[in-house]
Amino acid sequence: MSDLPKSVEIHEEGPREGFQIEPGPISTADKIRLIEGLAETGLKHIQVCSFVNPKLVPGWADAEDVVAGFTPRPGVHYTALWFNARGLERALTFKDKLTINGSISLSASDAFSRKNLNRSHDDNVAAMHKQTEVHQAHGVPVNRISVMAAFGCNFQGDVAVETVLKCAEDGFRIAADHGETIKVISLADTMGWAVPPRIERVVGAVRERWPDVTIALHLHDTRGIAIANAHTALKMGVARFDTTVGGLGGCPFAAHKGAAGNICTEELVMLCEEMGIATGVDLDKLIEVGRMAEAMVGHTLPSELVHAGSLNAFRAAIA
Repeated sequence: MSDLPKSVEIHEEGPREGFQIEPGPISTADKIRLIEGLAETGLKHIQVCSFVNPKLVPGWADAEDVVAGFTPRPGVHYTALWFNARGLERALTFKDKLTINGSISLSASDAFSRKNLNRSHDDNVAAMHKQTEVHQAHGVPVNRISVMAAFGCNFQGDVAVETVLKCAEDGFRIAADHGETIKVISLADTMGWAVPPRIERVVGAVRERWPDVTIALHLHDTRGIAIANAHTALKMGVARFDTTVGGLGGCPFAAHKGAAGNICTEELVMLCEEMGIATGVDLDKLIEVGRMAEAMVGHTLPSELVHAGSLNAFRAAIA
């Protein structure tokens, strides 16, 4: 375990990822309450909303109201998601509250790209060139490549490591063509195909190819293996993860109704702390926010810690 990081950077996506997929309406006030509750736990990166077409993602029809409504906590970076120029323009309206960086988003599965964006891989490469130009026109840096379906796809099956590398290479070429420097490669297990050996192969190959670029993981817990995948990645030195409190969310375009969302924030925090890896997060406060989220959505969330609690109370009682 010599490659274990001393600390991890957790990017909480519960509000954005979770409320985009919930079938029942979540009030603007509840969304704001969850965002502010998460900021009180010690989390430093919170994705608060999606600036997307409300006809496609009705759960974020109130994105402007949510961002306008929450009170930012000093030292916390609040981000949002968008897919086109209109979404970016909406986000830039709140540049005083949001940290705004551009991303080159590609899919290692051509089938998923067509399903998710109605574009082939080549079409998406062309679109990312245009999107990078739009970001630059607005003075927004583009420093991240996101590779969706990096570990497998419900529509295409297993994805070869070489395909992931080629996809990332396309992203680097786009950045280079526009004079941008990539600092982060995010590998997304969009549909829950990852297992520890696959994590080892893909992360290892990407790290070997681009040793100076930070690797981030976006792990879904579709088949209950996300925490095992995170453990494997931690042992390889990965120190940046996207998570969702309580396990909120899931990809609405993955054709997997009822599947769990991202790796639970509180479960990753507990794993890291038990391994001696600092998170800066108050686990018990975070569990309480997970319970708040569960009450908001009105159904049981995947997180076991939300229901069982941490070990802290038991340790205190024994002591």
